[in-house]
Amino acid sequence: MSEGMSSSKLPELLTATPFEGRLLAIALARKAIYDRQPDKGLRQQQMDCCAFEPAKEQKAAFRKETACCKVYARKMFQEVAKANNYWSKKKTP
Repeated sequence: MSEGMSSSKLPELLTATPFEGRLLAIALARKAIYDRQPDKGLRQQQMDCCAFEPAKEQKAAFRKETACCKVYARKMFQEVAKANNYWSKKKTP
């Protein structure tokens, strides 16, 4: 878990810069993944499985975990961007 993030209190979504928003979104996504699998040993096994070709019996579980991680990350980036109005800035031609 990241420094400054307790399990009971989440940080505010407002950030000063888009870069800080990106860092916050990454921290929130990591927290969501940590909450989904709090066992460090199992998380490490899943990460090791990512680095190499998973065994046939692990492929379905691996795909499911990978999909969940992608959804968490995408959702966190969207929420931080929405809270900070990053998408509301209209580009002029």
